[in-house]
Amino acid sequence: MKQVPLTKPQVIAILINSIIGAGILPMPLFPVRAAGHGAPLVTVLAFVFAYAALACMALLSSRFPKDNFVTLSEKVIGKWPARFFTFVFACYLGMLTAFTSREFGEVVITTVLKSTPLEVTVILMLVLGAVAARSDINTFAYMHMFYVPFVVIPAWLIVFLSLKNAEPLNLLPIWGNESESWLAGIIAVASLTQASFIITLVVPYMQQPEKALRTVSISMLVTGTLYVAIVVACVGVFGPEEIKVLLWPTLELGKITSLPANVLERLDAAFLALWLTSVFTNILSTYFFTVNAFANVFRLKDYRFLTMFLLPFVFVLAMQPRSIVQMYTKIYVIGRIGYLYMVSYTVIVFLIAIMRGIRGRKDGQLLPENG
Repeated sequence: MKQVPLTKPQVIAILINSIIGAGILPMPLFPVRAAGHGAPLVTVLAFVFAYAALACMALLSSRFPKDNFVTLSEKVIGKWPARFFTFVFACYLGMLTAFTSREFGEVVITTVLKSTPLEVTVILMLVLGAVAARSDINTFAYMHMFYVPFVVIPAWLIVFLSLKNAEPLNLLPIWGNESESWLAGIIAVASLTQASFIITLVVPYMQQPEKALRTVSISMLVTGTLYVAIVVACVGVFGPEEIKVLLWPTLELGKITSLPANVLERLDAAFLALWLTSVFTNILSTYFFTVNAFANVFRLKDYRFLTMFLLPFVFVLAMQPRSIVQMYTKIYVIGRIGYLYMVSYTVIVFLIAIMRGIRGRKDGQLLPENG
């Protein structure tokens, strides 16, 4: 199949689906624990930080329009350091995929298939993601374009319908009543967007790589407003103290939300269907990114065999946490560390590229800043 350059809407769809994933269920917990009533403000600041980090990646990638993250890093900091740091990141992406599939399994056996073994739900989602990740970049983009309306539109519908049950006083004071944990809350919420780092993989396939920053801006605006709206709805409906004792506040929001005239008295089943779609697209992105990162590190011409080769390792990682509490503890800690690692590495590479005055040409060759 002939490869076709990716359009801007396709890249936006990839980024939106990559950001909205399994973490949307417990997400309101992070800002609420950090700032109480000020959770919406923490979420806004988190997405400002996440946008700055992703914009840096977009600018770096558009500076080397025909290079993936491994090859552009090699041109900037050298072959072996770049491969080592990218290998570490690829391993982290595999862990991220594993924990996402485990979170999916925990939610499914808790809410829907209560008699189904956890291992069955986890392996089914991983196999589904692995098979889909064997696609080329165009098919990968088409899948995201197809699923993005089924993720974004129902999510906004549920948020709007739930706001009728909100109590405005729960959102006051807007700056919150806790301040010592704001930074931790900002990083925790921002780390939920880390699958969007796939921008470094898709920029070389864009029709106009120089517009990578614009696509990042649009996708972060869409997902950021959605996440802030979800936090506003959850805090407005439940209040911060009740949210702190809920495992999945967003799911609970769906349970108390109904369509007008009680056409559907509860929307949790519809929300779970929406969430299942978002988990699939999120795992598709992280797994696709993982196998391509490993293939680029080891200079493999075809990444497809890695999708099945890595599957047992990812499954074993997914089953490591002994309980759902331990799982979320690991996600919280490892997610923040991995996010800060990748952001720091990208900023360092970007600054070195600027200081050395180098950039890539459209044919992939190195070009001096004044060339």
